[in-house]
Amino acid sequence: MDNLEKWIQTFPNFPSRGVLFRDISPLLADPVALRIVKERLCESIKPLKPDYIAGIDARGFLFSTLVAEKLEIGSLMVRKSGKLPGKIVEKSYDLEYGSNNLSMQIKQLDKKKVVIMDDLLATGGSMQCSKDLLESQKAEVVGGAVIIELKSLRGAELLKMPIISLLSYDD
Repeated sequence: MDNLEKWIQTFPNFPSRGVLFRDISPLLADPVALRIVKERLCESIKPLKPDYIAGIDARGFLFSTLVAEKLEIGSLMVRKSGKLPGKIVEKSYDLEYGSNNLSMQIKQLDKKKVVIMDDLLATGGSMQCSKDLLESQKAEVVGGAVIIELKSLRGAELLKMPIISLLSYDD
């Protein structure tokens, strides 16, 4: 099986000093890597039997739609504030320096099973906010899925749900 790490580029001290930025751009540029990611995510998510995949703005969309199409289920968008028309539900979450808001269109999600997807899990703030938004609409969040998990930041512990990660880093 191919090692996905060869498509991840690391940039030290970006966006600030002391941070090792894990860049998925090389992965996105390679159709072989995209196929491998899609297949691995689908294989891991399928046993959860979701009705929807909810992608977090913006890189989560890149994978959530691919996986949803392959699993023949719906895709939902969790967007940054001010990006969606119609009736929305919105929630704030804390960042290391400040806060941010996420929103989604109001849907009838009573007891629908949802997997939340993003490119990277760090502290878990945006995924927890997405989980709260979905649960406020009565969805059953059955797990989260990411390409990269930064284990040292312990975001998965905050979430209290199964997390699927294709790659993990301890630094």
